[in-house]
Amino acid sequence: MATDPDLSDYIIAPDPAAARLTRSVEGTDHAGQPLSLSVVEERPLTIFLNSQEIVTAMTIGDYPDYLALGFLRNQRMLREDDEITRVDYDEELETVVVRTARATDYEAKMQRKTRTSGCAVGTVFGDMMEGLDGITLPANTLRTSWLYTLSAKINRTPSLYLQAGAIHGTVLCHRDRPLVYMEDVGRHNAVDKVAGWMLSEGVSADDKILYTTGRLTSEMVIKTAMMGIPALVSRSGFTAWGVEIARDLGLTLIGRLKGQRFVCLSGEARLIRDVDPQSVPEEPRRAGRKGAA
Repeated sequence: MATDPDLSDYIIAPDPAAARLTRSVEGTDHAGQPLSLSVVEERPLTIFLNSQEIVTAMTIGDYPDYLALGFLRNQRMLREDDEITRVDYDEELETVVVRTARATDYEAKMQRKTRTSGCAVGTVFGDMMEGLDGITLPANTLRTSWLYTLSAKINRTPSLYLQAGAIHGTVLCHRDRPLVYMEDVGRHNAVDKVAGWMLSEGVSADDKILYTTGRLTSEMVIKTAMMGIPALVSRSGFTAWGVEIARDLGLTLIGRLKGQRFVCLSGEARLIRDVDPQSVPEEPRRAGRKGAA
């Protein structure tokens, strides 16, 4: 089990060194008046595992090493005992190569797959389902005071979404404190970046909370469980299969978290309601992230 390093620094996405995350585009508004908009960039990133090409992801381009590591780990292409020797990123070729000390099981059988920025695409789903039987999540309690504090803090955090929109965010949290915030055009990319950061930094999962702006689908629930995180929280809504899998795995599932309101569809017994919702300020209308019902 990983032991947390010093987590006093809060890493805010996007990476300040990635200068090409947005571009200015000229257009007109509903009245025909000229305007200039900042829009999110989107570019391909091809991930290799040793010599095997695995996937091409459409991404904003920041933290390619975390994205590659997280994707491979969440797909179980990297095992716990795989020694990662190098991660090489070539910006010009738009490729990242993860190298391990020995060949992995997937190199012989993996066929090339293309991953798009569409929210419902991005995982090798069958391989993820195969790993669920061995997952045991800690039955941690979750305080509603943490949820309200996290929601307020995350909504005030400068982000690419507030600058340009059309993007998802994922935040790794410990109790009421955000630890690392990643964004991308696809919610799966953002989750994989967090997973890659945890793997790279040796951060434990068993006392963490994963916050996302995306829908709580089966894939999002499975990825959270694969990472070993016992609680998943979102501004958005649920799918029935996502709820079913969360209940089967013992994962606490909180959705539609906005201002005073949220819905718990899995893990109610682990929820400690230590704050009167009426004492929580409503979310400012223009300050929050979007969240699908």
